[in-house]
Amino acid sequence: MCGVCGCGGSEARIGSVFGGDRNKRVQRADTGTTQAWRAIDTRRPAASPAGLDHESTDRASVARLQRVERDILGKNARIATANRSWLAERRILALNLMSSPGSGKTSLLVRALETLGGRLPAAVIEGDQQTEFDAERIRATGVPALQINTGKGCHLDADMVARALPRLPLAERGLLLIENVGNLVCPAAFDLGEAHKVVILSVTEGEDKPLKYPDMFAAADLMLLNKADLLPYLSFDVERVIEYARRVNPRLEVILTSATRGDGIDAWLAWIERERASA
Repeated sequence: MCGVCGCGGSEARIGSVFGGDRNKRVQRADTGTTQAWRAIDTRRPAASPAGLDHESTDRASVARLQRVERDILGKNARIATANRSWLAERRILALNLMSSPGSGKTSLLVRALETLGGRLPAAVIEGDQQTEFDAERIRATGVPALQINTGKGCHLDADMVARALPRLPLAERGLLLIENVGNLVCPAAFDLGEAHKVVILSVTEGEDKPLKYPDMFAAADLMLLNKADLLPYLSFDVERVIEYARRVNPRLEVILTSATRGDGIDAWLAWIERERASA
């Protein structure tokens, strides 16, 4: 179980680039924490019956939790640094795509890869708790995709990506797209070794998401505001959500996209080419 976010991701399954049953189970090393630790209220000590020192017990538990979190994130950071070096040696641009479930990440990926048309060698890592549905959609474009099923885990981590990298046909100066598990909280805390984090927000989710989930938007370099084709049917304020996002992260770039109509896909691919040229 992950001691940072409390998820139960003690085991991940990395599938084959070609799909099917050629899967490998990968035991993660960040186990040993308990969900009960996450229930400790660190803001104030719990009321204690006479004679019981719950305050000191809570302090010890909080300190233990903090040590576990430091150990987990420290180990993840070391592996992420190694991933980044491995990718940099091959001049591969890696992007970590993050969003809530249903934002349209996979549809955007499919549309972008179809538009790219093989002009740039690309590969995809798909993160989901279960199934290979998204990886199969990517493979249908002709681009190799490797599925990581996290089980009860709510995010990918650097170790999962490290184990996946040598199994992908990654070309030098190519592009690696990592579609993280749908979650607006935990993926922001885990560096995978990517060059940039990209957050996808759909116009069906509400303008307040950047303020409700600030860590995600603060960590990203680019926001794709997706499902723009639905704007005529929604009371969604594009200027407001951009203002909220830049209140959290003033350097955040924003592209309005629609996987259905293709809006913004060329602009996103131009952004990718720009970042690839500077890598």
